Amino acid sequence: MALMFQRIARNFARNGYFPTDEASLERVLQALRPASTGRMRVLDPCAGEGAAIAELAHHLGRERVQACGVEYHAERAASMHGLVDRGLQGDLMDTVISPRSVGCLWLNPPYGDLLADHAGYESYQGKGRRRLEKLFYQRTVGTLQYGGVMVLIVPDYALDKELTGWLVNHFTELRVFRAAVDDFQQVVILGRRVRRREAQRSQEAKAMRAQLLRVGSKEVIPEVIPAVWPFEPYAVPAAQGELRHFYRVSLDAEQLADEVGKLQGLWPEVGSVFGKTGLSPRPPVRRLSSWHLALSLAAGAISGVVTAPNGRCLVVKGNTHKDKVAKTEFTEREDGSITETRVLTDRFVPVIRAWEMTPDSPRCGQLLTITSTPAANDGEPEEGDQTAEAEAGDAPEPLNRVAERAARPDPRRFDVGRVVMTRAVNELVERGEVSPMALLRRHVTGDWGDVPDEDRQSNEQALIHGDRLLSSYRIGESLTVWIITEADRSATTLLLPEEY
Repeated sequence: MALMFQRIARNFARNGYFPTDEASLERVLQALRPASTGRMRVLDPCAGEGAAIAELAHHLGRERVQACGVEYHAERAASMHGLVDRGLQGDLMDTVISPRSVGCLWLNPPYGDLLADHAGYESYQGKGRRRLEKLFYQRTVGTLQYGGVMVLIVPDYALDKELTGWLVNHFTELRVFRAAVDDFQQVVILGRRVRRREAQRSQEAKAMRAQLLRVGSKEVIPEVIPAVWPFEPYAVPAAQGELRHFYRVSLDAEQLADEVGKLQGLWPEVGSVFGKTGLSPRPPVRRLSSWHLALSLAAGAISGVVTAPNGRCLVVKGNTHKDKVAKTEFTEREDGSITETRVLTDRFVPVIRAWEMTPDSPRCGQLLTITSTPAANDGEPEEGDQTAEAEAGDAPEPLNRVAERAARPDPRRFDVGRVVMTRAVNELVERGEVSPMALLRRHVTGDWGDVPDEDRQSNEQALIHGDRLLSSYRIGESLTVWIITEADRSATTLLLPEEY
């Protein structure tokens, strides 16, 4: 994190801001040396005001280093932006950084327990105590390339079994020292990242983990980081490729306002994108050849091609789904009341989707749906309903005629609402003497049947003013069925005249 004067550092300690002291920073830099060739990239994911990452870049050779930083605090981030090449202001958990893209990771994370309302609580991967130090380690260790150098600054009590296990699995040449200024009980850990399968499994690795655990339990106090580095410096390798991803996935109110101001709107190209929805689909470039048809049939994309005598051509695809058929029964009780029973029966409904391929047709390229689904609203007939045709006693029509009727406008003049019938009509339907679908078809299209002219005119006025509708249909010599639709179009009843 950022470098601060010691006299004011304690003012930030309780707010989770534990900056790197000047003495420790100077001594850590002695342990690092630049790569012999190539451009390096360094990252501080908790950069504070950017002083530490700036000093690191200067030490390695500013002209050869790309310095990157992330800082949550807005004021400190503003200072950081002036010292780094690429900076982000926001929560590290909301950022995307390319994996294995940096040669040196300077990680001085916030200290403390991970609370349940923290953004990274759910993404924490571990079984030990959930702490911020371990969360930030998990989130950033993947950004360090193999052979890269990590500088980890954490309080000694954060070194538990879980964190020490991660360290010996991910790093070699590990060294641990006490910070030069021991105000925050910090330790400085340096290491070089290796592939997990290359991590040391020897007694040396076990001994290093044991040493880290003793430091974490305060059984052993490590040496203070030396003022003059006595070992071979850690070489920061050159960056491997470009930093393809380094951005934040969320915006605060100020950042959103800034982006909207730059773009002059949330989406300047909205017209060019959504304006295309009003365009009609383009017909096929050419007629389907036999080869195209054979390939489509083999792939299951179509079921076949239907050509009508008038030259109309449809490419069809068939499918079947399960539907429910409702049957209503009325039972008269001894006290004179009527019980209504509705029985739902499964039936398989074939559905055919047709692609209009008639040459020079204005509908060329359009899709049609041909189905035998019963009419909606408990018996309301629909144009193109093959089931209704069969119940009315008509022979099934050829596919092309059904498709033509399905493409015509809906002939219904009003909604019938819920369709019910009296017990007497239901008995006639069960004996096959009355076809309710055929009668409803006539009723809903304005064929009022055998009503007098006065009632016929009343029905036409009722369509305009919303009054009750009455149709009368003579079936044979002695049977007449009435159909009445209520004024609010909530229900339609089939009954005998003597039941009115």
